[in-house]
Amino acid sequence: MSSSTPAARAVLITGCSSGLGRATALHLVKQGWSVFATARKLSDLTELTEAGCRPLALDVTDEASMEAAVRAVEAEHGAVSVLINNAGYSQSGAIEAVPLSRVRAQFETNVFGLVRLTQLVLPGMRRLRFGKVVNLSSMGGKLVFPGGGYYHATKYAVEALSDALRFEVKGFGIDVILIEPGLIKSGFGEAAVSSMGGTGDVDGVYASFHTAVAQATAEAYEKGPLASLAGVPDDVAKTISRALAAKRPKARYTVSWSAKVLLAQRRLSSDRAWDWFLGQSFPSPSLGGSAAPSEALGLPGPSAK
Repeated sequence: MSSSTPAARAVLITGCSSGLGRATALHLVKQGWSVFATARKLSDLTELTEAGCRPLALDVTDEASMEAAVRAVEAEHGAVSVLINNAGYSQSGAIEAVPLSRVRAQFETNVFGLVRLTQLVLPGMRRLRFGKVVNLSSMGGKLVFPGGGYYHATKYAVEALSDALRFEVKGFGIDVILIEPGLIKSGFGEAAVSSMGGTGDVDGVYASFHTAVAQATAEAYEKGPLASLAGVPDDVAKTISRALAAKRPKARYTVSWSAKVLLAQRRLSSDRAWDWFLGQSFPSPSLGGSAAPSEALGLPGPSAK
């Protein structure tokens, strides 16, 4: 078997228990890649195992767990050829209201885990003089919705780290690829809404704001103009597959029309115009009371992947 064929290439994917990671693992294993699907609990990987994926327990906030997963792949294939950093979640809530412990947890998963796992696989990729690091970012790495400041901060960080890394490892035959999904119907929104339950009260001044953000987030997947432009996990999986097959992959791939439309609007808007646009769907917290979010735009909250 040629070392250039998919089956000779080991793919390590984080966050495969559901959503984008699960869809990507299923898609790539059907194409003949040797897929190592990971999650914190092996019991969440039963379907992927039956489909032909190799299950591994991996927690991106645990150093020993990450080292063990990389060693397992290297013992069988010599190196991780493709790393897909997918694990992540959204911590919603006003900047003042979210406890710092939750902020740290958000960065540990979305940023520091991604960085450390990448550090662990790069030596093997350099030995092969081949490798692809695929980082799941978001349209939220280029624009910000109210109530999603910490999540967006992690995705902005992923964008910056990927841009730096792409330059640093190109000479070793390693590509760094950013995937920027927009609104994806994957259960991500529900998780984002539930994450707001752990925010601080701060004398209740953000209560109506949090309610409005949760409402806008939940409704974005069901109605409004952008709901019809949302994608599904398979759209992301197919985009990743296309990027891996490309001889010269692009630095960034935008997924779903919701991302294309909103990113274009953000590029064309001044900061003041963008704030006005957001104000049509989100009330601004104030001492004077609350306002209900407008449903005219169907604007998603910080739930877009």
